Amino acid sequence: MAEESGSLTGITDNEAKEFHGLYLQGMMLFVGVAVVAHLLVWLWRPWIPPEEGYALLEGAKSVGSSLMTMIG
Repeated sequence: MAEESGSLTGITDNEAKEFHGLYLQGMMLFVGVAVVAHLLVWLWRPWIPPEEGYALLEGAKSVGSSLMTMIG
């Protein structure tokens, strides 16, 4: 039985380099989209609130409690 030299996957070095390049491009695109999404969310509502807190959340709490009293 003759053994074939090469990798365990059965692809050549050139094919592996091409796949690696495409994988890196896809990963960089994904990371770029994730960074932009995180930036947009940070601009919308920072994770570290200011001293007075989130004013919008206070209004949402009062609306939620009003709805709960109407329901039950």
